[in-house]
Amino acid sequence: MGISRSSRHKRAHTGAQRAHYRKKRKFELGRQPANTRLGPKRIHTVRTRGGNVKYRALRLESGNFAWASEQVTKKTRIIAVVYNASNNELVRTNTLVKSAIIQIDAHPFRQWYEAHYAQPITKKGAKAAAAAATESTEETKPLSANAQKRLDERKKYAKIDPLLETQFAAGRLYATISSRPGQSGRADGYVLEGKELEFYLRKLRTGKQKH
Repeated sequence: MGISRSSRHKRAHTGAQRAHYRKKRKFELGRQPANTRLGPKRIHTVRTRGGNVKYRALRLESGNFAWASEQVTKKTRIIAVVYNASNNELVRTNTLVKSAIIQIDAHPFRQWYEAHYAQPITKKGAKAAAAAATESTEETKPLSANAQKRLDERKKYAKIDPLLETQFAAGRLYATISSRPGQSGRADGYVLEGKELEFYLRKLRTGKQKH
């Protein structure tokens, strides 16, 4: 028997069993789950109703992730799946699904931040940069007055969440997948921040205590 999405086999809201008056229909079909895993990119196309195409991602290793507070998006490597509200088995097998909490490589975001604000993203990095500046004898090319003014304006808003700062120091950021890898063939999402980040950090901590 094929996978069906019909609800005719379900009972009515009164509890009555519905009469079987027809067989399954093509438009009610369902398909096998993609179970997208971490690995070198492998995507299959699936012909769907109306001649449309779905992109079934079987393996993915990177995606585009947005850092909302800084209004920047970077393509970065997915490192691991760390939490899934629906099933722990999806964490163990590193299965990529919508709303899965994952760890991504922080390097592209760190590079952008340090180029944009012309200052290190972590306190440890700031100390290292200060030490390097005193040691280096090479003359750096001075910025024009206009460029310096623009940088000074940016630096006023260069504040970063302490929780994010610790993640940048470790080189890994927590993010969530907002696309559907089994339908669109992409694992795109956004970096967790603020209350949402605090919520998932609590979930991860309680999960570790249980095991």
